Amino acid sequence: MSQSFWESETVEEAQPEQQPREQQANAPALALSVDDFSALEERILRAVELVKKERRARVEAEERAQKSESRLREQAALAEQQEGELNTLRAERDHVRQRVERLLAQLDALEI
Repeated sequence: MSQSFWESETVEEAQPEQQPREQQANAPALALSVDDFSALEERILRAVELVKKERRARVEAEERAQKSESRLREQAALAEQQEGELNTLRAERDHVRQRVERLLAQLDALEI
């Protein structure tokens, strides 16, 4: 148990020495990455704005679709009603045609 205790202390002491060296090595990379970070930040902001714009467009499209579906249902009901009226008018026309044909037949019979 005492060996693992001493080993852990040795590891802990060795790590702080490595960290400043790593930070020094990364310092130039950090200086270069500030520009990269700014560019990334700009890209993220543009992406966020694009997502917001697309969400608004989707909501507007869904609203237009709902309105269109509502109008379609109204138009379908109106078309069905007009089709019924058209069928009624056709039936009346056929009935009038039959009556006229009978009257013409009777007139033809009188002229004999």
